[in-house]
Amino acid sequence: MADEDSWSNLGFAEEQAVFVSASQNARVLSEGWIAAHMFCPACGAERLKPFANNSPVADFGCVACGEEFELKAKNGRLGRKVVDGAYGAMTARLKQPNSPSLLAMAYDKTRMRVSDLIVVPNHFFTQTIIEPRKPLGPHCRRAGWQGCNILLGDIPEAGRISLIRDGVQRAKAVVLSQWSATRFLRDVSQSARGWLLDVVKVVEEINQTEFTLADVYAYEERLSAIYPGNNNVRPKIRQQLQVLRDQGFLEFADRGLYRRRANA
Repeated sequence: MADEDSWSNLGFAEEQAVFVSASQNARVLSEGWIAAHMFCPACGAERLKPFANNSPVADFGCVACGEEFELKAKNGRLGRKVVDGAYGAMTARLKQPNSPSLLAMAYDKTRMRVSDLIVVPNHFFTQTIIEPRKPLGPHCRRAGWQGCNILLGDIPEAGRISLIRDGVQRAKAVVLSQWSATRFLRDVSQSARGWLLDVVKVVEEINQTEFTLADVYAYEERLSAIYPGNNNVRPKIRQQLQVLRDQGFLEFADRGLYRRRANA
């Protein structure tokens, strides 16, 4: 995936798995594949560098731009949730400016190939997409430990950038363009980012190249339920649309009429 010729090489044939544990083998295979084929979706650098085993935060980094990535892989299809590590650690990571972005891979164990791969830039991570799991019971070896899930289904489509879909690769230029389109979110605080992302999800749900302010107002009740302390939802909606327009995510077509950018 570092160049157009290598995109077609989706198999695991080059990597070796020698552990008894199926989960360990899956980790070796998936991490080996990323190290061998994956370019940086943030800047386009040819390769990602693996971190030392058992790194507490991330699995890979880009030497060129400093972006870090955590890899989660599973056999089968990607669902609405991705199982992650400790809930407390993940919550703490959200407050860090260099928290890793997520690479979520689905592979076909019988065919030994990558079937789907997406990247979620770290600026799409908010507390609302981190779901705490039930703490381990008193008879468990790590009694009281609490894991978490990443709710992929709650992330806007703009934040789930597809690299491979159903075994078919996407062009590197398209991936880089999609990442660049939302980079402005990194300059937005966590509290303000939630509103922006919720309005982005509304725009995606409207699913029209052009839409009106009235179309977005139709979701006022939903947004009011998410932010019960806000008594000025419509002005807040207009504010978020203005930010998205100023950042090039949307275009202002006419009075009360907006247009989605091609890469948004």
